[in-house]
Amino acid sequence: MRIRDNFKHTQNACFLGLVTQAIVNNFAPLLFLTFQRTYAISLDKISLLITINFGIQLMVDLLAVKVVDRIGYRPCIVAGHLFAVLGLVGLSILPGLFSDPYWGLLLAVFLYAAGGGLLEVLISPIMEACPTEHKSKAMSLLHSFYCWGHVTVVLLSTLFFTVAGQENWKVLACLWAFVPLFNALYFSVVPINTLVEEKDKTPVRKILTGKWFWIFALLIFCSGAAEQSMSQWASAFAEMGLQVSKTVGDLAGPCLFASFMGLSRTFYAKFGERIDLHRFIAASGMLCIISYLIAVFSPWPLFSLIGCGLCGLSVGIFWPGTYSIAARSCPTGGTAMFALLAFAGDVGCSAGPTLVGFVSSAAGGQLKAGLLAAVLFPVLLIGGIWYSRRMKAN
Repeated sequence: MRIRDNFKHTQNACFLGLVTQAIVNNFAPLLFLTFQRTYAISLDKISLLITINFGIQLMVDLLAVKVVDRIGYRPCIVAGHLFAVLGLVGLSILPGLFSDPYWGLLLAVFLYAAGGGLLEVLISPIMEACPTEHKSKAMSLLHSFYCWGHVTVVLLSTLFFTVAGQENWKVLACLWAFVPLFNALYFSVVPINTLVEEKDKTPVRKILTGKWFWIFALLIFCSGAAEQSMSQWASAFAEMGLQVSKTVGDLAGPCLFASFMGLSRTFYAKFGERIDLHRFIAASGMLCIISYLIAVFSPWPLFSLIGCGLCGLSVGIFWPGTYSIAARSCPTGGTAMFALLAFAGDVGCSAGPTLVGFVSSAAGGQLKAGLLAAVLFPVLLIGGIWYSRRMKAN
């Protein structure tokens, strides 16, 4: 069967799209100290790059509510990958084109963040529109590729820096750009279904006034917050708790977390048809609470690290599971619903780590105090999934 008629190729392109998003979100943070040394940029300006990355993605989430359906899936998804290519290549080129290299970095971040935002909005509905028998399994498998992409970025980048040296990071940035470049070409030929026909779509105003939507917005907000509260602080947590180097901290913290999160999503993709999704999310929420408490209260550093890994295992189903339940509850929500949920999730991704940072600072730099505060998110998520199950029963 030709590529243009085979939806297996569409699914493969979606998998690579999530790998691209992992590159966009996780490659540049590995270079923050390199940027500081190379371009004499202060840490507060470096941290602003993170804010701008997620801020641009939030803006794209909102713009996509109206724009994507008018332009079409294919042009937008190809454009998203090309923006990622320009941003990654721009990291190595653009700082040298400005008298102040920081402006070049900002422009590069703007470009790949715009691409990342488009991918986040489009990949899930494109996957959902593929003719598959068990859509929640396919969605979970799809989002596992973000985890495996995250692990791959950290491992291969660390290997490259070890072999070629940190000073050759510009070469690596260009090498990573080949992934979205290939996938842009791939998406230009694979078949793409429209999730909902224009005449059947639920209007945005009706989506926003539906009680069900705000329950799912709460779920995905808590999903992003519970995930990123641990993920963003995992390296620092590993370094502080185990007294190890930055390289070992990256491998022991974020890689362990992402690996376990990927295992959770792959597990559901394999056995999902035998599992009630609502119950699986609720049980995962309980495990998330337990994992945070282990990380915070264990007197042994190794057990705290195990808590970090269990947290990755627990949060894996939250995001794709919420997407799947929302798609079942409102099959005519279309791209607008996915874009609005992506916006709520991104707000959670930003709010969770911010809460951890603020509480930790207020507690005199005690990171465990901040992580304890993050238990709020899985607690709210369990309440939300219980309420959504009640709505389903009624």
